[in-house]
Amino acid sequence: MHKHGLNAAVIAKQVRIVPYLGHHIWKVIMQYHLNGYRPGNPSHSAPAPDLDQRSDVDVLIVGCGPAGLTLAAQLSVFPDITTRIVDRKSGPLEVGQADGIACRSIEMFAAFEFADSVINEGYGVNEVAFWRPDTDGTGLVRSNRIDDVEHDLSQMPHVILNQARVHDFYLEKMRNGPRRLVPDYDRDLVALTRTDDPSYPVTATFANPTAPDQTETVRARYVVGCDGARSAVRRSMGLKLQGEAARQLWGVMDILAVTDFPDIRLKVAVQSADQGSILIIPREGGYMERLYVELDALHGDERAADRNVTPAFLIAKAQSILAPYTLDVKDVVWWSAYEIGQRVCDVFDDAAGTQDQTRAPRIFIAGDACHTHSPKAGQGMNVSMADTFNLGWKLAAVLRNQAAPALLETYSQERQAKAKELIDFDRDMARLFSAKPKNAAEEDQFQRYFQKHGRYTAGVETRYDPSLITGDDRYQNLAKGLTVGKRFHSAPVIRLADALPLHLGHTLLADGRWRLIAFAPMGDIGQPDGAIAQLAGFLANDAQSPFRRYRSDTQDIDSVFDLRAVFQASHQDMNVNALPALLRPAKGRFGLIDYEKAFCPDLKHGPDIFDHRGIDRTQGALIVVRPDQFVAQVLPLDATAQLIAFFENFMVPPGSAP
Repeated sequence: MHKHGLNAAVIAKQVRIVPYLGHHIWKVIMQYHLNGYRPGNPSHSAPAPDLDQRSDVDVLIVGCGPAGLTLAAQLSVFPDITTRIVDRKSGPLEVGQADGIACRSIEMFAAFEFADSVINEGYGVNEVAFWRPDTDGTGLVRSNRIDDVEHDLSQMPHVILNQARVHDFYLEKMRNGPRRLVPDYDRDLVALTRTDDPSYPVTATFANPTAPDQTETVRARYVVGCDGARSAVRRSMGLKLQGEAARQLWGVMDILAVTDFPDIRLKVAVQSADQGSILIIPREGGYMERLYVELDALHGDERAADRNVTPAFLIAKAQSILAPYTLDVKDVVWWSAYEIGQRVCDVFDDAAGTQDQTRAPRIFIAGDACHTHSPKAGQGMNVSMADTFNLGWKLAAVLRNQAAPALLETYSQERQAKAKELIDFDRDMARLFSAKPKNAAEEDQFQRYFQKHGRYTAGVETRYDPSLITGDDRYQNLAKGLTVGKRFHSAPVIRLADALPLHLGHTLLADGRWRLIAFAPMGDIGQPDGAIAQLAGFLANDAQSPFRRYRSDTQDIDSVFDLRAVFQASHQDMNVNALPALLRPAKGRFGLIDYEKAFCPDLKHGPDIFDHRGIDRTQGALIVVRPDQFVAQVLPLDATAQLIAFFENFMVPPGSAP
């Protein structure tokens, strides 16, 4: 790693993407040229010096699904972390099973710098239509049509896009990072053991599915199983998915069809009188639709494979549900049949739940390896990616000796609780979807449930309980719209130095850094005796400050913690050179000034972020944001003692014993 820190190679370029919710979304791609001009594509980082290191690695990821690739993309930005990702398949995914991408996942993609590509290529879900039997029972009638995402739920849309394309964007991110990370395919995990080796305590053995006599052994400091519902990593840990199947059979198919059903390009939930239910999801490209088709319940020991479901059978069933509307299927692009089931593991690592309190986790599971559910709520891929977005920065912090190993224990604590919530939600959604309505009141029940839980399906309702890395809500009144434990809810701002309109949340990239976002009190424009200058002075100069205590003198001052400030004044009434030094820090080998730390409300287009997010205009507020974009704490601007105490719980000064 360069002596000036992770982001030392990179200053500002912006790309405007699409207008959404009445505002132009601007995406800050990166900073570069900090240590000198470098021609070519700035998204291609300089390669790390030890790219050939493969048999002994810091992190071994098993599985190239969305969970594994999210983790690999997160770790690939760190030149000093060696990572391998393997999969038993012979190559990358070409036709994806998952397609729904929640608003929160698009926010996360912005941190990985490919949200614009997903939005531009995907189908944006704008409205949802509900259809039910006509009063005479002979046909169907539209009962309602509502917004898919309520106003200001997120600055990002709900998008439908082939899972394989999401994989492609992750693979490109990995390939362009300093580790030049690419998956190793044809690797079937046959043994995984935890050893007493203090350097590489986990050993994995792989066989080649096409040549089983060819094996490879990899030693790793940490292993993460992202290898699906039949996870070999989970089996090696002695864990099982707990839960029951709903015994309800569904078919799913992507089709190209001609129909007179009027809402075919909307997301639609159809509940017929006696033929079952269907969920229509328009796909990207303008012509393809995905249909989830309810089939008969399974009986006894019967499995989905026993029914001999065929595409022709699914088409006939869909036609009967949509009658009297016609459905002429020209091509079935992909199809499958599945049994609804909701299962979750009790723990997500190899230390949680054991009697040995000194045992630190070394093996983790994520995604379908630790929770499975029906696909209709659109949460599978989204929750899987959220799992490893939670884990990735924690692994990086421990591996780089920035945090104590106890930080890793919070992964199972946080994500297992969220998985159980998902299972409960999914069970209710699946039950209501298959319900046979007896009257208008029952017909309305699913719609009310859908509307009530729209925030959940958008992925923005996750809230982590108080823990080692999430504080309490003692000062929540200072920022009522930025809830402790929930993701940082972005809002439009104007960057002071260059008058650029952007979303504040888009500055929170997946680079492992903690953010301190200081909202200035009324009248504070950065003057020396103001609250912002006092806070910046403490952070830059006090020996107990996180900025001083948890980085080395050779690193840029914002390499571990990043201070941003939002002022109440118009950007045209402020002087960037009057800001405290920490908000215009000198960085890199030339001591160039970073001008991208200070923001003002977008008073021209609105809304004003102070009103929009309930920031106390008199006192201001300090928002502590985790590297995964979740609000860890809301504090007064002068609460330096509380800030010191919070990070002392898990951060490690440079040079301390790991």
